[in-house]
Amino acid sequence: MKKIIPCLILLIGVKCLAQSNDNTWMIKADKIDPFNYYGVTVANGMIGIVSSPDPFKVKDVVLNGAFDLYGRGRVSNILKTFNFVNMYLEVDGARIENFKQVQNLQQALDMKHANLTTTFDYGDKASVSYTYYSLRHLPYTALVDVTITAKKDIEITAASVMEAPDMLRDVQNYYNEIDRPHVRISLLTSTAKSPTGKLLMAASNSFIFNEPHGSEPAVVHEMWDNNMHLLKFRKQLKSGETYHFAVAGSAITSAQNDDPLNEAERLTIFAALEGRDRLIQFHKNAWDELWKSDIVIEGDDATQREVHSMLYHLYSFVREGTGYSLSPMGLSGLGYNGHVFWDTELWMYPALLLLQPEMAESLLEYRYQRLQIAKNNAFSHGYKGAMFPWESAASGNEETPVWALSGPFEHHITADIAIAAWNYYCVTQDKNWLREKGFPLLKETADFWASRVERNGPGHYDIKNVVAADEWAENVDNNAFTNAAAKANLQYATQAATILGIIPDADWMNVANNIPILTFPDGVTKEHAAYSGEKIKQADVNLLAYPLHEVRDAAAIKKDLDYYEPRVGEGPAMTHAIFSILYSRLGLPDKAYAAFKEGYLSNMRPPFSVIAETATGNNPYFATGAGGMLQAMLNGFGGLEITPGGIVQLKTKLPSNWKSLTLTGIGMNKNNFTVK
Repeated sequence: MKKIIPCLILLIGVKCLAQSNDNTWMIKADKIDPFNYYGVTVANGMIGIVSSPDPFKVKDVVLNGAFDLYGRGRVSNILKTFNFVNMYLEVDGARIENFKQVQNLQQALDMKHANLTTTFDYGDKASVSYTYYSLRHLPYTALVDVTITAKKDIEITAASVMEAPDMLRDVQNYYNEIDRPHVRISLLTSTAKSPTGKLLMAASNSFIFNEPHGSEPAVVHEMWDNNMHLLKFRKQLKSGETYHFAVAGSAITSAQNDDPLNEAERLTIFAALEGRDRLIQFHKNAWDELWKSDIVIEGDDATQREVHSMLYHLYSFVREGTGYSLSPMGLSGLGYNGHVFWDTELWMYPALLLLQPEMAESLLEYRYQRLQIAKNNAFSHGYKGAMFPWESAASGNEETPVWALSGPFEHHITADIAIAAWNYYCVTQDKNWLREKGFPLLKETADFWASRVERNGPGHYDIKNVVAADEWAENVDNNAFTNAAAKANLQYATQAATILGIIPDADWMNVANNIPILTFPDGVTKEHAAYSGEKIKQADVNLLAYPLHEVRDAAAIKKDLDYYEPRVGEGPAMTHAIFSILYSRLGLPDKAYAAFKEGYLSNMRPPFSVIAETATGNNPYFATGAGGMLQAMLNGFGGLEITPGGIVQLKTKLPSNWKSLTLTGIGMNKNNFTVK
C-alpha cells in the first residue's frame, strides 16, 4: 500500500490520490454543487462528523449514546453535540465564509484511512487543504489537519469555533491555558444541558502547532455570544511558504462519564500532547486492522469502490466494546431519531458478525443490557418472557411515536434479536457467552412466543394482530415472516439449552411445530391470512428462504421469488439484497448482480454517492441498505453460510463480468474465502 497521507496535507492532495494504482478506496468530489450536496460522514463509532460544501464548516457533529426527549414524536432522540471542529480563515483581513469565495473546491474521502480532505484556492493569495479525522483509537476525539500555502505575502487569521446546537440549553463557556516550560495548551471548552436537563454535555478543543514552544503564534480567546466562542491566531506568511497547524478536540456527555467537563479537557490535552503525527499514525493503524476484514472484487472497480463505501460506513458507525447499537442512519445525522430497529439485527449485524465479530458482540450487548426492560414490556402487554421494543434508544423502553402502530404490534423484532444471538454463538462457538448472555436472551424470547401464540388446535398456534415485516400490512394474522422467525427463535432456544446441558422447555418445540406458514393453493407462501396480491413495502415472504431457511426447496424459493419480486413498491433499499442472495443460491449470478445493483444505484446521492433509503428519498446515509448489500456479497456471491458448527461456504457462481471474489478476515479465525 503506497503511503498517501503526505498527499492529503498538500494542495495537490486530491490529484496525488488519483494517481494511486487502486482508486477503489477513494471517492472524489471534483465538481461540487452546493445546492445538490449530501454530506459524507467521518466517524469512529462514537463521533460522527458530517461534511459541508462550505469551507471549514461541517453540517453536524453527532455523538453516539446521547439521547434526550425533544422535538419530534414525544420520544427520545439522538443529540447533536457541540460543533467543535468548525473553523474560519481570514486572508489579509477578508474572511472566507462560504463556497462562493473560493475556487477549485474539491473534496476526497479516503475510505482506507477514514478521513475527508478539502482543497481550494483563494484567488491569487493562497491554496488551502484541510482534513477531518474522527480518530479511531480515541473514541471521543477528532482532529482537523490544516495546510495553507501562500501564493504571495499574506497575513492569515485562523479561528477554531465552538458552537452549541439550538436544542441544548444552559450553555457555559470556558477558556483555560496550561503553560509549562515545554508546552502551552489553550483550551476552548463549553458545556450545556440536554433539552430536559437529563444529560450534561461537554466539548473542548485546542490548536496544535508545529513550531517549537515559545515561537508558536499567540492565541486569543473571543466570546461572541452565549452559544459561540472561539480561539484565533495570526500569522504572516511569505510567498511560497507553507504553514501547517491542527485542531484537536473532544466531546463527551454524562451518559459516558460522570464528569464530562473535566474529562473533555483531559482528553483534549492528551490529544494535543500526543501530537498530530502520532494521532494520525495510530488512527491509520486502527483502520488498517479493521480492513484486514474486507471484500475484494477483481474485475469490477466501480462495484468494488461502492462495496468499500458500504463497509466503510458500517465500520465507521460501530465501535466494539461500547454496548451501543446501530441506527438505520448510523452517525450520519438525526434520521429515525437515532433509534435501534430490526435494521440492526436483521440487516446490518449479519455482515458485521462475519467480518468484525467484536463489533457484532457490542450490538448484542446493547440488547442484553436491556433484557429486564424487555421483560417489563412483555409483562405490560400480558405476555411472559421478554418482548423487545420496536424502537429502542438509551433506556430500552419503547420509543416508537404513538402514531406508528409498529410500536405495539411489530413483534418480530423479538425473534430477530434471538436469531442474532444464536448466530453469534454459531460463528464464535463461545459457550461461556452463550451460557451467560446468549441463552438468557434466547430463553426469555422463546417464553414470549410460547405465551404470544393463540392455541387453536394442531397446526394452528396462531400469531394474530401484528404489523408484518412488510409494514404496509398492519394488524394482520399469521404473517409469514413473524411466524417463521418465531419458529426459529423457539428452535434455537431449544438447541442452545441442549448444548449447555440444560433441559429445554418441551413446550418451545411444541409451539414451533404448530405455528402455521400459510400458502396459496398453488404453493406460493402467503404473506398473511388476508393477503391477496397487493403491493408490498419490503421483503417479507422471501426472508423465509434467507436468512430463516424455513423455505428450503429450490423450486419453492423460485416460486416465491417470482411472485413477490414484481410486487415490491417504492420501499427501502435492502429488499433487493434478499433477491440477489436468492438468485445467487439458485445458480443465477447475473440476475443476482442485476438485483444487487437495483438495490442501491438509484439511491446514490452526490457528490459522494451516499445511499438514501429509497430511490426518491434524500436521507443518507442508509446503513440498513448497505448492510443488506453486504450480505448479498458475503452470503450471496460469496456463499457464506452460518451453521451450528461455524461458517461454511456454499458453492456459488460469479457474475460474468467478475474475475474473482475474495472475502478476507472472516470470523474469529480471520479465514479467507475465494470464489472464482
